[in-house]
Amino acid sequence: MSLTRNAEATAARTADSRWLELLARAGFIGYGIVHLLFAWLALQVAFGTSGEEANQNGALRTLGAQPMGKFLLIAIAVGLVAMAIWQALEAAVGHHAKRGRERLFERVASAVRTVVFLWLAWTAVTVVQNASSDSADQQEAFSARLMASTGGRWLVGIAGLVLAAVGIGMVIYGLKKKFERNLKIGEMSPKTRTLSRRLGMAGYIARGSVFAVAGLLIVVAAVHYDPEKARGLDGALRALRDQPYGQILLLLMALGIAAFGLYCFLQSRYRRV
Repeated sequence: MSLTRNAEATAARTADSRWLELLARAGFIGYGIVHLLFAWLALQVAFGTSGEEANQNGALRTLGAQPMGKFLLIAIAVGLVAMAIWQALEAAVGHHAKRGRERLFERVASAVRTVVFLWLAWTAVTVVQNASSDSADQQEAFSARLMASTGGRWLVGIAGLVLAAVGIGMVIYGLKKKFERNLKIGEMSPKTRTLSRRLGMAGYIARGSVFAVAGLLIVVAAVHYDPEKARGLDGALRALRDQPYGQILLLLMALGIAAFGLYCFLQSRYRRV
């Protein structure tokens, strides 16, 4: 028990680090830039002019191709690592304001965010090293290897269901405005609070919808043994574009993803860290 308490105390002291807080807040700015670029790529997909994959990986590669792009990628990677450390600490000893299942859910969500932030930071580093390949192609190839066996097809299908469930959860999270619980509402002016609520709702609903569609496509890929459908967010957006009224829906999703990017900028100032 004493070892557990000592570990929690050490983690709590780390979480109280002023430098970690500042880097995590800077990470939100980088995360917002990634989503704004992601939204731009989604718009290009809607109009059929995109040669880059429409997801966070493609957004980072697009940024890396710009003047000073590699410097910005390194800065974003540092911020994302800080966000990952923060969320790892939250998963280990955080969310004390919650109780029971609610605290367990928040800690699991923090663990998932840790993985996402680390993956994005690693992607940024590989782009700087010119070693990043098309993640949609990688996912398709990985799915094909897994689906070579019946058990693998089940794993792919379950992964798709989990991703779809995460997407639906994001939509509900946005509709119920649960994201406001993590903001310093008392420090906001009425106009800023209204803006953050609208951006947060639009952002979480749009991101959740894309994740849900991607998850359903993965399930379909497993059922019909069609790895080409298991191409993640990029595949989900392109499949959506090809549906009736798909271009309009994709435009709305792109605007929602852009809204989430702007919401990240607000989080850099008002998020509880």
